Amino acid sequence: MSAETKRDTRSILDQNAFNFARSSGNDHLDSLIRQRRELVGPTSMLFYDQPIEMVEGQGVWLFDAEGKRYLDVYNNVPVLGHCHPRVIDAVAQQMVRLNVHTRYLDEALHRYAEQLLGTLPLDSGRLVMTCTGSEANDLALRLARLHSGKQGVIVSAAAYHGNTAAVTEVSPSSMKQGQVPDFVVCIDLEPLNDESLDAAAYLDTQVANAIELLDERGFGCAALLIDTIFSSDGVYADPAGALAPAVRRVQHAGGLLIADEVQPGFGRTGSEFWGFARHGLMPDIVTFGKPMGNGYPVAGLAAPEALLAELAAQTGYFNTFGGSSVAVAAAQAVLDTLVEEELQANALSTGNELLAGLSGLCDEFPQLARVRGAGLFIGVDIVAADNQPDPLACSRIINALRHRGVLIGAAGLYGNVLKIRPPLCFKPEHGHLLLEQLRQVLINDLGGVTS
Repeated sequence: MSAETKRDTRSILDQNAFNFARSSGNDHLDSLIRQRRELVGPTSMLFYDQPIEMVEGQGVWLFDAEGKRYLDVYNNVPVLGHCHPRVIDAVAQQMVRLNVHTRYLDEALHRYAEQLLGTLPLDSGRLVMTCTGSEANDLALRLARLHSGKQGVIVSAAAYHGNTAAVTEVSPSSMKQGQVPDFVVCIDLEPLNDESLDAAAYLDTQVANAIELLDERGFGCAALLIDTIFSSDGVYADPAGALAPAVRRVQHAGGLLIADEVQPGFGRTGSEFWGFARHGLMPDIVTFGKPMGNGYPVAGLAAPEALLAELAAQTGYFNTFGGSSVAVAAAQAVLDTLVEEELQANALSTGNELLAGLSGLCDEFPQLARVRGAGLFIGVDIVAADNQPDPLACSRIINALRHRGVLIGAAGLYGNVLKIRPPLCFKPEHGHLLLEQLRQVLINDLGGVTS
């Protein structure tokens, strides 16, 4: 990579962030930005060079305070679409009746757990409800370390798994300074861009080397923690099945596979309900995040009873609002609606059509180097003339699309990958709008020259 490109690289968290030191160019927004800075503080983040004051959402659309409509191809949390009436009604009706913790019997919780666990290949699987994916992944690490007696964790090089202290340590993309701790080893996914590479052998070798390094450091391997779409790394969905040998190696060494399904789960990849299923994997622990409740703060973890019994004998686990009456109502509404509205099938068909359209743009514009994805989870590499990652151009595209009414994000080790993960009600006509606006940005805002 050229020195110039290296100077321009940036973390994923910084790639689409507003710089609080500058003006937005709008007096009203600047007043809100000042309040954000003074009241919420330096950990707060806003999107885009000119932040947006959002006031309404519906399906795949968001609306700002001036009434402008934005096509949302970024937000995976409202998996059914923004403000879905089924979830609204379920939450409102349950809130009127009761909202209480899980230390009382609740038939609705049992019904939901049975239905969700029925989609998973876990032996004697049990469901633990939390409020966030961060809590779920934190608990998964505790289970893996307790069961294995080891501390080491293998993750991908730009992984993000949440924001508790424990999961931040295994989230390299969160590190603005320094490196991950010695008990964490990262595997590099960039070589998977080479289509001639034996991906399964490569990943197996990477994991073998990681296990050896963790053993040398005295930590051993407690877990391979992966989001099987590798969202933060730039969306590496294929080849399906390539992860199987690496996972077998970890499990043979006494470590556990933690499948983080916060982003690829609930039908998003189209061909399977869970991301790990595309690779034919048998996870030891599965974690879920807020798409589970269409944005209502409900998340969870599924694991065999034996693993949870080990924790229960040592410390136990209780989460006051994890699995509350309203949380269960939201989660049940999501699971039922995914089936009734056939959103997994839509993710597959619409995603395939969008993938083909983006591939066509890659053939037309040299700034778009590669497109990867499965279902409605797609990444597009943005490169410079020397074919090296170009995060600055990616940022320009993101902000130009924002002004054209399309919301999109970034991913990848260098922050140069357009990340496309809309609500699953996203239809072909929405994909056509995205493609046309992206094409206009490449021509008019980046001065793109077609091939």
